[in-house]
Amino acid sequence: MLVGAEVDTETVPQPRPCPVRVLARRTHPDVSAPIDDDAALAGAFQDGDERALAAAYARWSSLVFTIAVRSLANAADAEDVTQKVFIAAWRGRAGFDPARSRLPAWLTGITRHVIADTHEARNRQRRIEQALAATVPAHRVDDSISVVNRVLVGDEIDRLEPVPRQVMRLAFFDDLTQVQIADSLGLPLGTVKSHMRRSLTRLRTRLEVSDDSY
Repeated sequence: MLVGAEVDTETVPQPRPCPVRVLARRTHPDVSAPIDDDAALAGAFQDGDERALAAAYARWSSLVFTIAVRSLANAADAEDVTQKVFIAAWRGRAGFDPARSRLPAWLTGITRHVIADTHEARNRQRRIEQALAATVPAHRVDDSISVVNRVLVGDEIDRLEPVPRQVMRLAFFDDLTQVQIADSLGLPLGTVKSHMRRSLTRLRTRLEVSDDSY
C-alpha cells in the first residue's frame, strides 16, 4: 500500500474483479499464486508475469478506486477508471522502472492521468449539450437534426454516405425542415427521418468518443 494513502474498505465501494484473464498472456497456469514481496512483485509485473498483475490488482485496486471516487464522486466512473488504470499499466509495463518508482506510486500516477481524461470527457459532454441547446430552435424541439454546432459537425457530415450526407447538409447548413428536405431530394418523409436519426446517432458517437486510454 502506498505510504500515507489509507483505504476505508467498509465505506468505499470496491472495484470490479481484476481483468487479468483479458489482459495477460495465458502462459502461466496459476494466476492466483501470491507474490508477497513488493520488489519481487514489481519485477514480475515488469516481466509480464500475469500472476503479478492479479496480485497487483488485489493489493492496490482499492487505492486506485478510492482516489478515483474521491475525485469523480461517482462509483461507476471510478470503477471504469480502475479498470483503465490496470489495463494501461499492463500494456505499458515496459515503461515501468522499479529502480525509479515503486509500483503503487507508478499506478497512482497513471490513475491521475486517467482521472484527468475522465474530467475532460465530462467537460466535452457538457459542451456538446450546451451546443445542442444553443443550436436547436424552440420550434424544433421534436426534430432530431442537431447534435453540436456547425463547426464541430462539418467534417463528420462529410464522412457519411452520399444520401445521408445530402440530408444532413440540408438540415444543418441550409436550415431546411424535414418536409423541405424530402421535397428537395424527392425522398419519402419517413426515409428522410430515418437517415437523420441514424446519422445523428453516428455523429454523436464519433464526437463523444474519448481519446485512447493510457
